[in-house]
Amino acid sequence: MVSAGSTISPGEAILVLEDGRTFRGESYGAEGETFGEAVFSTGMTGYQETLTDPSYHRQVVVMTAPHVGNTGMNDEDPESGRIWVAGYVVRDPARIPSNWRATHTLDDALRDQGVVGISGIDTRALTRHLRERGAMRVGISSTETDPQALLERVLASGEMAGAELSDEVTTSEAYVVPAVSAGSTTGERATTGAGTLRVAAIDLGIKANTPRMLSERGVEVHVLPATASIEDVLAVSPDGLFYSNGPGDPAATTAQVALLQDALERGIPYFGICFGNQLFGRALGFGTYKLKYGHRGINQPVMDRTTGKVEVTAHNHGFAVDAPLEGSTTTPYGVATVSHVCLNDDVVEGLELRDAVPDGGQGALKAFSVQYHPEAAAGPHDAAYLFDRFLDLMNERKKA
Repeated sequence: MVSAGSTISPGEAILVLEDGRTFRGESYGAEGETFGEAVFSTGMTGYQETLTDPSYHRQVVVMTAPHVGNTGMNDEDPESGRIWVAGYVVRDPARIPSNWRATHTLDDALRDQGVVGISGIDTRALTRHLRERGAMRVGISSTETDPQALLERVLASGEMAGAELSDEVTTSEAYVVPAVSAGSTTGERATTGAGTLRVAAIDLGIKANTPRMLSERGVEVHVLPATASIEDVLAVSPDGLFYSNGPGDPAATTAQVALLQDALERGIPYFGICFGNQLFGRALGFGTYKLKYGHRGINQPVMDRTTGKVEVTAHNHGFAVDAPLEGSTTTPYGVATVSHVCLNDDVVEGLELRDAVPDGGQGALKAFSVQYHPEAAAGPHDAAYLFDRFLDLMNERKKA
């Protein structure tokens, strides 16, 4: 703990949580001050993908892995065009990167993009504190000398609950990721024709690997801004609608819920990931709620109830859908069930929507979503089959 009136020496930094817990460490990345929601990620690798994931917008990420940065940063692995985390907390940063793909260091990347961080603190103690008390606001500063003064600014900063953030991370203009020819080993683009599936993907904070994985399956992906209307979606003549991951409180996001309900009424096949799962739940009439400290990392066990298989999955979410784990729910769009469940805490990890049938049996699949990341990079890839499930859904609906 740091007492009021302590001074910061050059190269030092302090971290103050909204409940007053304070840590002293060393400045890492850019100098200055930052605020956000303190969350922790349990991934042992993939820090570059974590940093560039738009879902971490306005969040200060605490890495539970003790040694971070040893493979440096490269130009091939980013999930977006910039680092999105509000701040970065590590215990033991690598002094020298060692990887043939590295083009610069993690410290340099943080500094170049103005991301304030702190190193040399007990991240295990900080993580345990967040597990016990819950995710909370935090401030990091390499300029403030008084922890109490920093705490006052932390308490004046914005909270994640009630925040609508998709407009802050979405693409400014629509763009197309062309389909790749089936069986191509050179990235050859497929010729758009009657047999090519086309997806309208709403960018709520989309990761680059998502349209890439659809493209590799011969799908032409039209990525649309979060502000897209149903007219914008229909103008693409899509075979399916996709909602991406993204930051913010799903309860504060209403326009995209209304768009999804309109699409479901029109019978457009739907697949949603992470934030797209939460908005799907709200479109079906379920509520959402904030988790105590969320799921973030690449080692979360989830059961796919449709197959009975358990997958090790990548997560990044602080909100979840409040839907009954057992039985089905009749909605205006069909019959909804929980398709995936986290085996750690029974959090809803996926939803399915099927046609209603007179005898109460199982109707045809209309739409589905998962809370985790089947496009995960770096790994695991247990859930990549969900993209194939989306293709099957679109093909079946196209034949009907």
